[in-house]
Amino acid sequence: MSASAVHANPRLADIVTSLEARARAANSVGELGFSIANDSYGLLGFRQALLFDGDTASAPLLTVSGLARPTEDSPYLIWLRQAWPWLRAQCQEVPGWIAQPRPGKGVPAGLLDGWQEWWPAGVWAQPIARRSGERLGWALFLLDAPPPEPAAQALGRLAATWGYCWEMLAGKPRTPWRSRWQRLGRARRYALVAALLALLFIPVRHSSLAPAEVISLDAQAVTAPIEGVVKAIHVRPNQAVKAGETLFSLDDTTLRNRLEVAQKSVAVADAELQVATQKAFDSFQSKSDLALLSGRSNEKRAELEAIRAQLARVDIVAPRAGVAVFADADEWLGRPVTTGEKIMLLANPAKPGVMINLPAGDAIALEQGAAVKLFLTVMPLSPFDAKVSETSYQAIVSPEGVASYRLRAVFDEDAGRTQQARIGLRGTAKIYGSRVFLGYYLLRRPLASLREWTGW
Repeated sequence: MSASAVHANPRLADIVTSLEARARAANSVGELGFSIANDSYGLLGFRQALLFDGDTASAPLLTVSGLARPTEDSPYLIWLRQAWPWLRAQCQEVPGWIAQPRPGKGVPAGLLDGWQEWWPAGVWAQPIARRSGERLGWALFLLDAPPPEPAAQALGRLAATWGYCWEMLAGKPRTPWRSRWQRLGRARRYALVAALLALLFIPVRHSSLAPAEVISLDAQAVTAPIEGVVKAIHVRPNQAVKAGETLFSLDDTTLRNRLEVAQKSVAVADAELQVATQKAFDSFQSKSDLALLSGRSNEKRAELEAIRAQLARVDIVAPRAGVAVFADADEWLGRPVTTGEKIMLLANPAKPGVMINLPAGDAIALEQGAAVKLFLTVMPLSPFDAKVSETSYQAIVSPEGVASYRLRAVFDEDAGRTQQARIGLRGTAKIYGSRVFLGYYLLRRPLASLREWTGW
């Protein structure tokens, strides 16, 4: 509609100006669609307005007038999805007024029944396109009769504004990868495929990531020498201790009670032996009991010495200097322990190393002396260099609950740098294997998973 025609009808001009302003105020394609389907009633007086997003036979329904959100499983929308491909074909031929079709060839089954039940005499189909002419969608207005010529011309002007706003809100159209591929030309496509295949044969260093922890390569386990209950922990975690310093103590209440009973048993056995010895001069029976009572006295003394030896071991001392490595003292207090149960480690901080739990699913072929880079959590930008010194041949369950191979590595840096790797720090280790092709590096895990699923 020309500008002079719009100004010739002040009411129509006001409606067009108002609709254009609302379109420009939309913040999304959804808001724009709601305005198109609902605010246009003042221009056409339609029964219902529909807005389709796209220009394909499977274009989704974006907005229905009077509804905040279309219900996809309603009978009306199910029929509309079936009727839209035929309607789109009619719109492609002659955009504008589409009257109710007559029974005949080319009309889908059920179209007329649904039209007579839900729709009026005809539909006004208005395309909405980009500035380049590419159609963004279709607006369908259900009317009892074709709109007057001024209203149809005004709708055409509005469609241009709607298309511009839709284009700005939706952004640039995505070019399908097939179109981009075809635009390259045959020679460029062959060159690109050859370059990609060549990249797959580039040799790269095979590597794998695994959780790691700084440990001491010279560490001694401190265990419980006897069964008992932990009474006290005399050192703190990661505390430096000297040789002979008390580390922890076991409760001695039961042993001291047994010691008192054993001492009294020895006294009773000695008294019985002394009485039998004095009677042996006059009584032949007492002389024959001397050997039995003497053996019982020696047995009670042996039990007494055994209890004294156990009492001497309730205080566990450090066999050498080092750092006491354990989690928390409160976790051990009052806890019963068995003979040989590990309580803590006595580590030499001058010989740090790396303990790596390599998951079985990420395992790679490794050799003795394989390079390792350790990225500690506290120093992620300053990796430490190390070399694998020991590997396990059997996977065990790691503290994280994952079947893993246990690897040990030694630092190969200077002493000043190595001292920064405090025992107990955790991080991630990157283990380097032999060189492989890039294609094998990228496809190793997918191929392994495919083989597990298929059994090939």
